[in-house]
Amino acid sequence: MTFQVPKEEGLRLRRLVLDKARRVVIKVGSAVLTGENGLNREVIDNLASGIAQLRRGGRQVILVSSGAVAAGRRKLNIGNGAVGIKEKQALAAAGQSSLMRTYEDAFAGLDVKVAQVLLTHGDLSHRDRYLNVRNTLFTLLEWGVLPIINENDTVSVRELRFGDNDTLASLITNLTEADILVCLTDVGCLYTGHPGRDPEARPIHTVARIDAKVEEMAGFAGSALGTGGMRSKILAAKTVAARGGASFIGSGREPDILGRLFGGEPVGTFFMPREEKMQSRKHWIAYTLRPNGDLILDPGAVRALVERGKSLLPSGIRQVIGKFGKGAAVRCLDEQGQVVATGLVNYDAAEISQLCGAQTAEIEKILGYKDSDEVIHRDNLVLL
Repeated sequence: MTFQVPKEEGLRLRRLVLDKARRVVIKVGSAVLTGENGLNREVIDNLASGIAQLRRGGRQVILVSSGAVAAGRRKLNIGNGAVGIKEKQALAAAGQSSLMRTYEDAFAGLDVKVAQVLLTHGDLSHRDRYLNVRNTLFTLLEWGVLPIINENDTVSVRELRFGDNDTLASLITNLTEADILVCLTDVGCLYTGHPGRDPEARPIHTVARIDAKVEEMAGFAGSALGTGGMRSKILAAKTVAARGGASFIGSGREPDILGRLFGGEPVGTFFMPREEKMQSRKHWIAYTLRPNGDLILDPGAVRALVERGKSLLPSGIRQVIGKFGKGAAVRCLDEQGQVVATGLVNYDAAEISQLCGAQTAEIEKILGYKDSDEVIHRDNLVLL
């Protein structure tokens, strides 16, 4: 399996990355934070101690924390049975203050000030708001304050689904140009197979690159608690790697897991960064924005994009799928339905439908105006 680095070489590569890491994003899930009686104060105290140690070592830390819904259940004496979206939103509203109070108490004795930051996907998908979030986080870090980020579950229906805070943590890692994303979960590491059913299953210590085989193995481990799973953490690591960052998945209940990781011990699974780093704006287009539709391209257009790095012209578009406005993110597919690229369109869906197969010189005649020769300019296009 070429994606996997031999153990000793992997530890050496880890050391190179970790020694240079100055900004760290730590994501901790509900399965780690939650005990039978709600939030597990012992786990939170251990986490706080590890974060304080990293800060004393000169590193900046951002914490992405789940746990509001679990805290709300405890606060309102609601059991662990299934609840609907509106109930989850209400539990998050009740529990978020308890979650932050617990963190305030845990960090108070360590001389660490904390700040709450609640975000929705819309805060990151709009470029101006994205940059405002970035500026706020950088200011908190300059002041020596620990930002504690969570989904604004009370108003974000879509963000309550599978993998929410894993995705959020990866986007925050890239937004702040952090060197590493540390995902603390109830699973110790990634395995080659299901450790409970496959006697040949072995832990994977270091992953050189995330390919289809690695994504497939993500189904071999996961948690019954929380809204995430191993697959969402692998996809988060893939997102971070594209921007040139490293990732780590390990047990959040393991004593001194952060100290052991940064001390060079062979714990968890480490994901190396990609050597070729994607530009910030293009990463935002590819990984933060949600596509609003699809454009089906002919073979010539696919070659122009992939092999020659060209913009997308109307002549190469066969079909438009979905309704979207000017400036929306869309996917570019080949005739077999494979995703080739994603980008921001210069015309809306109805206009592009009229332009399918047309030459650039015909745009003004067809639409009555022309804002651009390209449907997607190459500066706003990301090959996938």
